[in-house]
Amino acid sequence: MSKNNSLCQYTDESGCQCREPANDTGFCYWHDKTADKSGDNVKDDFETYVKSGGLLRGVILKRANLANIDLVNHRKKNGYDFTHADFYRADLQNAHMFNINLTNASLMKADLRCANLNCATLQDTNLLGARWADSKIENIKIGKRLRQEQQARQAVKARKNEEAIDLFEQAEEIYRDLRKHAEHEGIFMLAGRFIQKELTMRRMQLPKYSIKRISSKVVDLFCGYGEAPVRIVGISICMIIVCAFLYLFTGLNYQGEIHSFNPDATLAENAKLFLGCLYYSVVTFTTLGYGDFAPIGFSRAIAAMEAFTGSFTIALFVVVFVKKMTR
Repeated sequence: MSKNNSLCQYTDESGCQCREPANDTGFCYWHDKTADKSGDNVKDDFETYVKSGGLLRGVILKRANLANIDLVNHRKKNGYDFTHADFYRADLQNAHMFNINLTNASLMKADLRCANLNCATLQDTNLLGARWADSKIENIKIGKRLRQEQQARQAVKARKNEEAIDLFEQAEEIYRDLRKHAEHEGIFMLAGRFIQKELTMRRMQLPKYSIKRISSKVVDLFCGYGEAPVRIVGISICMIIVCAFLYLFTGLNYQGEIHSFNPDATLAENAKLFLGCLYYSVVTFTTLGYGDFAPIGFSRAIAAMEAFTGSFTIALFVVVFVKKMTR
């Protein structure tokens, strides 16, 4: 307790200020980084503080024993706001944390086994080393990028390569832990997203212009490391249209006549010609080869490339689609 009448000095970036009495350090017990919170009564005292409406943003609960704690904002639409809170190495086993807001908080090395984190907001949260076994993570919100991934990309821009690689390694570890846990819990859509991010973080650790990194990027672009079959369809459509335009200018043989773009022809005639080229591009990409159109000159090389790429792409789509549907 405070020996004076001053209030806690904690104020966060949004202007939220703690109104609890300050102790000798100038902060209240819950915002004091020097206060020992490893005692047996911390859980009950903190539950009382939470229910009394105390400021939860920025609370420091390092190594606190909070097993079985109830942090659910019952009968309220929004969960409790623990933005910037620090739960480093805290014991949160069996904790009830449904819909909790942990934006910019730290769960580094926290024990989350059997905890209920359904619908929790974990954007910019430090999740390095957290223990997830048997925890519930349906509909969690972690944002587009983890904190370590954002920091790594900033380090890359600042040309701090060693720091960037270390942060990418941390991000890969977090994504891998989340992916394994999501798979164990049967949340395969979430696991698919995490494996894409995991492999992306692994790619970012490779030398920038290495063959491994370039080939990994190509696989990501084509199919999202096997998690995005729709991406293959989009690339296929783009390739068919591009090749159709190339055929329009390089020419095709149809029933002994050369069909190619004519600047003196009308728009309707050239549009009809393009539709013929589009048809030929489709049958070439799918390796049907009806034989009514035939490539000439440079269009032969385009047709050969399109046929090879098409057969490979269709096979890849089947593999990825079956993998997604049978997971």
